[in-house]
Amino acid sequence: MNADQLRALPFDIGSLHHAYEQGLSPAALIDEVLRRIDAAEDPGIFIDLFEREQIIGQAAALPSFDPRALPLWGVPYVIKDNIDAAGHNTTAACPAYAYEADRDATVVAHLRAAGALLIGKTNLDQFATGLVGLRSPYPPPRNAIDPALPPGGSSSGSAVAVARGLVAFSLGTDTAGSGRVPAALNNIVGLKPSLGLLSATGVVPACRTLDTISIFGLTVGDAYRVLQACAAYDEADPYSRRLPVTALASAGRSLRIGVPNNASIESYGDQIQLESFARTLAGVKDVEFVPLDFTPFYEVADLLYSGAWVAERHAVIESLLSATPEQIHPVTRAIIEKAKSFSATDAFRDQYRLQALRRQCEATMSGLDGLCVPTIPTFFTVADLEVDPIGPNNMFGRYTNFVNLLDMCGIAVPVAARTDGRPGSVTLLARAGQDGLVASLAQSLQQTAAVSPGATGWTLPPASPAPAAAQAHEIAVAVVGAHLSGMPLNGELTSRNARLLKATRSASGYRLYALAGDAPARPALVADPTSEAAIELEVWAMPQDQFASFMAGIPRPLGIGTLELADGSSCKGFICEPAGLQSATEVTDYGGWRHYIAARKAAGTHSTTN
Repeated sequence: MNADQLRALPFDIGSLHHAYEQGLSPAALIDEVLRRIDAAEDPGIFIDLFEREQIIGQAAALPSFDPRALPLWGVPYVIKDNIDAAGHNTTAACPAYAYEADRDATVVAHLRAAGALLIGKTNLDQFATGLVGLRSPYPPPRNAIDPALPPGGSSSGSAVAVARGLVAFSLGTDTAGSGRVPAALNNIVGLKPSLGLLSATGVVPACRTLDTISIFGLTVGDAYRVLQACAAYDEADPYSRRLPVTALASAGRSLRIGVPNNASIESYGDQIQLESFARTLAGVKDVEFVPLDFTPFYEVADLLYSGAWVAERHAVIESLLSATPEQIHPVTRAIIEKAKSFSATDAFRDQYRLQALRRQCEATMSGLDGLCVPTIPTFFTVADLEVDPIGPNNMFGRYTNFVNLLDMCGIAVPVAARTDGRPGSVTLLARAGQDGLVASLAQSLQQTAAVSPGATGWTLPPASPAPAAAQAHEIAVAVVGAHLSGMPLNGELTSRNARLLKATRSASGYRLYALAGDAPARPALVADPTSEAAIELEVWAMPQDQFASFMAGIPRPLGIGTLELADGSSCKGFICEPAGLQSATEVTDYGGWRHYIAARKAAGTHSTTN
């Protein structure tokens, strides 16, 4: 690869790995990263840019190129400077707070093990308090799209580094929206995982009960690949949780997604933003958007800074604030000092209020797969924030502040630019553990919009296809009846983050029966070597940790056994005890359950709900 080709190389993971396959050396790639950083002429991005020799040392420790074993082999990234890297200071953008980390944060250790190359540590709103990226004693990074706009915070440097194509991905943190607002302002992807999915060991907390490391990427696929590489339960982190990380795939059914209704959508008078959001929704297929009253979500959001949770931020810097308050950014200090006005009684009252609002939000979301909101309600400029550093910051968080308080996962994704040329962005949200679902829909949105990521000018690469087979953490399960896509019991699969692998047929030698009993009607697939029939079915990949609960809900006379498929493979699937066939009706001749149900509906002899 010559110098011109290297300068034009997109830094998405697929392009980097293709270049390595063609002979690119990690050393040459590192030199190109450092050249791009120098050419950016933005001293506000980095607090600690590592020396070339140290980065080369990381590359030298890599084994031979093998992206299957090391999915992030040779991929450059940066981390927010409230995340530890061994041998480097962690400042949280406060030099007086700095300490040298004696080990990597757990997530950084996972990324090293996956082959990624850490380039440096980036600027942030001090102590991760802010959504603007301007509350730092260091020069603020410049927004990658428009220097009149703020870079967004608190993960400002991490977002700008990705948006300018300096690295392939970055780590931020997200408490109130710090992994999503900067993504919207810089036209990139911001993935906010479920709380506890990524270890917080080695991270300076903002609000410990609400924080998560977040991931910025040029594409949804890249951000999610990083999530897969570093998600793991951590015994050392009291807030770590065992949650699934499924492969990206179609939901296998039409989704129902809640959106703010006309009465509750908030843009602070920005009609262009409302039009952008409406245009994005209109272009989405296979999704039913359900208008909702978002008032309870906004009330949750208001608790984050007006309630006692600000005391969590005070707990982190209490001694520094008492001893040398002048070392803390004045806006940050003004926000955190509000904690002194709250009592323990206030904290419990706010907890009670939050729990009541959670119930309201749960009721509002009943029957829905998730939510879709504008990532930010409107745009504010650096000049606006110089006049009022707090008001616009709070408005930026209108659609982000409630998310962690409600234990939701989310991902901000670029969509078509607004009519005034500013970047378009929406955020998809779902309940904890549904990270794969929202990322899959986000990937579809990004591919449909096909917007050049960040300020790179690069063509958006195509999405990588979902794995066609069950992965190591999954079990392939064949379903033949009410669990098929669009059928009454399909939610028992999708609620467990199962993904559709394929629609196919069994091998010959099976018979299909309709069992007697109440709705929904249930089938029974029975092996019979005298039968020449092959029955239509679907194969789904289910996370192994969800399989036991799925089996526990299967009623007699059904069970799980091994089925032979038309392609000669086998997988787990439904079987039936012989006694269950005594009152059953054979429906083999229909060839599959859908055909049987359709025929009965047409004849008017079967409930249309089955």
